[in-house]
Amino acid sequence: MPPLVSILIPSHNAAPWLAATLDSALAQTHPRIEVILVDDGSRDKSLSIARSYEARGIRVFAQPNSGASAARNHALRVARGDFIQFFDADDLIAPDKIARQLANLAAAAPGSIAAGPWGRFEHDPASALFFPEENWRDAAPLDWLALNFAGHGMMPPAAWLVPRTLAEAAGPWDERLTLNDDGEYFCRVLLRSAGVRFCADARTFYRSNLAGSLSRRRSDAAWQSAWLSHELCANHLLEHERSPRTQRACADLFQRLAYEMFPDCPELAAAAEARARSLGGSPLRAAGGRSFRVASHIIGWKHARRLQRWLHAPTAPTAPTVHET
Repeated sequence: MPPLVSILIPSHNAAPWLAATLDSALAQTHPRIEVILVDDGSRDKSLSIARSYEARGIRVFAQPNSGASAARNHALRVARGDFIQFFDADDLIAPDKIARQLANLAAAAPGSIAAGPWGRFEHDPASALFFPEENWRDAAPLDWLALNFAGHGMMPPAAWLVPRTLAEAAGPWDERLTLNDDGEYFCRVLLRSAGVRFCADARTFYRSNLAGSLSRRRSDAAWQSAWLSHELCANHLLEHERSPRTQRACADLFQRLAYEMFPDCPELAAAAEARARSLGGSPLRAAGGRSFRVASHIIGWKHARRLQRWLHAPTAPTAPTVHET
């Protein structure tokens, strides 16, 4: 009998995209799937849309707003599958995505995890652009994480297919995290795996540029989550192996975090730089266009980043001529 695959979908205020996501899950060519949606306190019509799919076999649960990680953990607790397909409520996967990855894993070492190419789109998945990254290949766990920590590729949750044994070994999603919760979770999964098997024809469509997206939040709480998730990832890797290559990977991770945090959180950015130095330092440079690179060479990357932010700041609205009370 083919293995059962559990497709787990956390949903929060996803009404504009949810039907397309659920249709994508139900369209899988693999013959044995269960689709589990956990509504995380939505205030729009997401829950009623999900309920309308129950007649087609989707299992729907509701919880008070507790975050995406809590919703995924809820879904994991009720899942019965041999494999786990995490799936955000605004993304899509090709109809044969799961079938192709299962076939790939059948020929792999036990305990391997499957990945696949992903492309960004905003409205029409036919417009998705697939730009190969360095980690789009078979890789040992430490090699894959070193590339990821250095910024040479990411992998959204839907692009993975996880054997249940790995999910159980890794433990639940960390419900303290909002930003980069998936990075921390899959770091634990990968370190318990036999390696990544990349399936080049198992495609994921990653919806981007959504207002209110967690990945676009730059609040103090979001940056604190980013700091904690990066600290946890570094600890996971160094506990698995402390060597020059893993220390270099973690230094790269914190140096990139410093570049991302500045100038929003200068104190945390300074702490991230100090953490990178304590691990031996990183040669990575702040990313930017030619003008930014020239300015960085002359005035330093921090002043160049401030200048870049000032030049691209939205124009302030004209002050009213009459005071309002």
